[in-house]
Amino acid sequence: MHYKGLVPAAVLAFAMTGAIASAEEPLKIGMITTLSGPAGYLGQDIRDGFQLAIDQNKGDLGGKPVQLVVEDDGLKPGNAKQIAEKMLNEQGIKLFTGVVFANVAFAAVPEILDGDAIYISANTASSTFAGKECNPNYFVSSWQDDSQGESAGALAQSLAYKKAFLIAPNYQAGKETMVAFKRFYKGEIVGETYTGLDQTDFAAEMAQIRAAKPDVVYEFEPGGLGIAFMRQYQQAGLLKDIPMVVHPASLDQAIAQAVGDAAVGVQVTSHWNDDFDNPVNKAFVAAWKAKYGDRPITYYAAQGYDAALLVGVGLENSPSGVEDLAAFRKALLTSEIPTVRGKFKFGANQHPVQDWYALTAEKGADGKMVLKTEKKVLTDHGDVYASECKMAKD
Repeated sequence: MHYKGLVPAAVLAFAMTGAIASAEEPLKIGMITTLSGPAGYLGQDIRDGFQLAIDQNKGDLGGKPVQLVVEDDGLKPGNAKQIAEKMLNEQGIKLFTGVVFANVAFAAVPEILDGDAIYISANTASSTFAGKECNPNYFVSSWQDDSQGESAGALAQSLAYKKAFLIAPNYQAGKETMVAFKRFYKGEIVGETYTGLDQTDFAAEMAQIRAAKPDVVYEFEPGGLGIAFMRQYQQAGLLKDIPMVVHPASLDQAIAQAVGDAAVGVQVTSHWNDDFDNPVNKAFVAAWKAKYGDRPITYYAAQGYDAALLVGVGLENSPSGVEDLAAFRKALLTSEIPTVRGKFKFGANQHPVQDWYALTAEKGADGKMVLKTEKKVLTDHGDVYASECKMAKD
């Protein structure tokens, strides 16, 4: 007997099985980040913060299953470019994040944008992509890099230091942070020097600082470089005589724990701290401590977490996810974005407009180093490049 118009049970079962498998296929998110070398913990924290948000939502972001595909760039631009090409062309990935350093971003991000994919920066955000070369597929959930130096300059200015010595690594972000500091600091610059990205001995720089006799030192040395610099600064006897004002890349919670007494009294600016009193941050801090125990909660981890929350907003409010890039972009720009920082919005160039705070390194009741939030330094702070961005909106 034939039943015209009815689908045989075996065929129906096969179709349903295929539909379920298709519906549950996770969206792959490419994370290109630095996991090895002295700066390896930076990428590890971004990765783990992002994955923590996925785990909290049982494998979903924005109600859609996702899979984080992570590869180590080794802080080598060439590696990052090759990884980006492979993820785009062989794995079909259309959504990326994770790059830590500006020189690596310059190699990988253009490949991603040229491949008509979305990049969401969870850390570095050079002026190159903030002004005339802004791109509708490029979003930043962390900061525009200059904001770090600007906030430190504003803090040094507010503390009435008259003479400053500046030191940073010799690469794009290092050079930009010098300019940014001087945008808000109006005192005399009595010294300015650049160091190597793999440098661990700063004896020559300590001698230069001593000879210049500044009122304050502004130092940008990220990750393991910052640990080495701060220890040597104390060992050279400079910390007791010349205070330091830094931004978060130079003194995060991991660096503070590593250097101990060498960080006491150092003043740092940041857009986030683990003592921020808002529901999203409390949930993040509690989840991190539950999973990682006493491992320090750095702003890199917080930025990775926020990047994941941003992806979730996009996926929740665009039915086709990244298959419809225009809808995904619109969702990111028009939806309310939950972050560990509290108040957050995008500027015209899709970079954050947010508050910056002054923190002080001190010993907690348990004898461990903590960063304590003291006061607000900048309110609703964006960047100077947004006015140059003439991006056509969808």
